[in-house]
Amino acid sequence: MTIATPPTHVTLPSGDRMPLVGLGCWQSEPEALTTAVAHAIKVGYRHIDGATIYGNEEALGEGIKQSGVNRKDLWVTTKLWNGKSITTRITAICCLLMLPLGGYIDDHRPEDVIKACKRSLELLGLDYIDLWLMHYPAATDTNPNDYNDIKVLDIPYTETWKAMEECVDKGLAKNIGISNYSRIELENLWNNCRIKPAVHQLERHPYLPQNAFMKYHKEIGLHVTAYSPLGNTNPSFADRDPLPPIQKNSAVVALAAKYGISPANVLISLQVSEGCSVLPKSVTPKRIEENLKVVQLTEVDIRSIADATKGQRARYCDFSEIIGYKYYEGLDDSD
Repeated sequence: MTIATPPTHVTLPSGDRMPLVGLGCWQSEPEALTTAVAHAIKVGYRHIDGATIYGNEEALGEGIKQSGVNRKDLWVTTKLWNGKSITTRITAICCLLMLPLGGYIDDHRPEDVIKACKRSLELLGLDYIDLWLMHYPAATDTNPNDYNDIKVLDIPYTETWKAMEECVDKGLAKNIGISNYSRIELENLWNNCRIKPAVHQLERHPYLPQNAFMKYHKEIGLHVTAYSPLGNTNPSFADRDPLPPIQKNSAVVALAAKYGISPANVLISLQVSEGCSVLPKSVTPKRIEENLKVVQLTEVDIRSIADATKGQRARYCDFSEIIGYKYYEGLDDSD
């Protein structure tokens, strides 16, 4: 059987080439992450995806240093958070427990955006960020004494974006993008910005293919990065998941046998085969190495997964009720 070679990079509007498979860093303990990042880079990863709210940017940067690989050969993504960035352990704990971080003035305020970018650079130990994303469109503030007391602030994401554009002008970020936007929000930003978003990072897997939304991205030329490509592997989401693990789906298992790879690799390969970049996450050396085994799935392969998961839909990363802001408004999660 002849297997086509999958693409390894996507060229963004800036001309920069972003590696399609990156190491996701969400929920990774700082010490373990440093080791994981260094190992990932040594075995071939060139794309590392972090975020201020993950509370481990400093550990990510240390992993880059320990890898010994030249900075120019790496792609580092991080994200602007809704609330004021802090570097204490509290940030990581709140993230691990999926709790909103509170008690800090919002980083979405235009006057705070450049400060936030420079703060991330300082923690990472870098001179520039390859890709800086607005993590969520909504600006929020949380009562530090009551995590249920969350206020959505009246700070238009279009104004936040203008300040992010200035970070590109200043050479602090080479590319800027978004994460977790609805089509309504994306259209509004797209039509009211000087620098178009280069990437949209969103949840995507066979239980949430978002076909119509994906088609729209292709129409306007916006690249998609898929997070949570394996669906629900997070115990925190157990109470909202009535569906069987995607890795046990009959079509996924059959393709794993066909190509001699793991079911997880089939799901990672699915995103690359459909034109997305993808962010599998792990701190386990063996899994980190395993996740790089990407194959090019055929149209028949892709269709078999779609047919085997038809009518089975779930969006796992949705904090609308917790935040008091309707994320993903207008998106049809059934398609």
